[in-house]
Amino acid sequence: MEKKHENMRILSILANRCIILGKEKTGNMGKGDGNMRRVIWIVLDSVGMGEAPDAADFDDVGCNTIGHIMEAYPDLKIPNMRRIGYGNIDGMQGVKPVEKPEGAFGRLKEMSAGKDTTIGHWEMVGIYTPKRLPVYPDGFPQEIIDEYVRRTGVPGILYNGVASGTAIINELGEEHRRTRKPIIYTSADSVFQIACDESIYPPEELYRQCRIAREILTGDHNVARVIARPFVKEGDTFVRTANRRDFSRKPEPDNLLTRLVEAGQTVYAVGKIEDIFDGEGITEAIHTKDNMDGMDRTAAALGFVDRGLIFTNLVEFDSAWGHRRDVKGYAEGLEAFDRRLGELMALIGSEDMILITADHGCDPSFKGTDHTREYVPLLLYGAGIKPGVNLGTSETFADAGETVRVLLGLNECGKAYPASPLPVGRDRSADIIRE
Repeated sequence: MEKKHENMRILSILANRCIILGKEKTGNMGKGDGNMRRVIWIVLDSVGMGEAPDAADFDDVGCNTIGHIMEAYPDLKIPNMRRIGYGNIDGMQGVKPVEKPEGAFGRLKEMSAGKDTTIGHWEMVGIYTPKRLPVYPDGFPQEIIDEYVRRTGVPGILYNGVASGTAIINELGEEHRRTRKPIIYTSADSVFQIACDESIYPPEELYRQCRIAREILTGDHNVARVIARPFVKEGDTFVRTANRRDFSRKPEPDNLLTRLVEAGQTVYAVGKIEDIFDGEGITEAIHTKDNMDGMDRTAAALGFVDRGLIFTNLVEFDSAWGHRRDVKGYAEGLEAFDRRLGELMALIGSEDMILITADHGCDPSFKGTDHTREYVPLLLYGAGIKPGVNLGTSETFADAGETVRVLLGLNECGKAYPASPLPVGRDRSADIIRE
């Protein structure tokens, strides 16, 4: 797997660098209506940076994803994030600042009522969620389960309660194999999760069941996501596979992604972005196996996305290390990402911008296994970005989306919303663009 990633990485760098240089030489990368031709937006899923002011409302006082990782690994090697300004962000703990940051930097506070993937990503693109989405600490109502069993044709279900996904498949995996009953569970998030062995229910059949569950979960039970959790047995242990899929509730129609598509720009979704937005406002999408595959796909997209947004979610920080409370794995994952970030920084063109943030926290040293309510970082890098700009603390994740809207020229184009700002968010482009 590592060799495959390495080969794909080298090919992407060589091919895309030739394409980008060719466009710059022939003048085909004109600015158009905005300051940027492309934005490469990378969401480090769950890489928060300290408890939010309302952390007590979520029982998260004392959480700090990156801060606690740095406590455990003070020599963590993340030079590329640091050179942009990661350690210079207000409130950042453990990461050493640099004297002359090469990018703009700040931190974002979530205003929506939640701390999960869906609400975090939605707010980034201008969707405010004032009310918490439904959660089920005591399991789902019997009428929901009965309807799921009736419509899917399964012989029943196992469990129906809050659980750690990796623990529950090992606890009930053999019984699931004997009975063919799917394992239904949830978490502190607004999710309905269905776990099945791929030898019992292949992924496409599991996806069919998830689509049915999505249709059932409406009204007061309109959860953020129905999640397919396929697994297999390796030796004596059941392990998840890379065939996870998320089936989200539909987002509000007015957001950054739908406006970009309306304006004729590309929104290329890498990882679970397509699932998070239920395909709305997405022109092309590719699902990924892990973080390195995500970075491969992001780099490759520079070769064919001419104008618009490359929107990437790197989920392993959350799924493989945050929820599993694996501090060492999380630290190693950050170092691996940073190495790939350096390659991407060298690869982008003169009218590209890299934007890095997160959707919530998931402190691997904190109690429990759930997400944590935290500030998230904001890093902005590119030839057109003024270096050393401290953007301070934004009151909403949507400041990132509104800034991208203006940088990509949507203040001057579009049909339904020709020049209006997003429903929430403040444009910071004037603070960061080189004169």
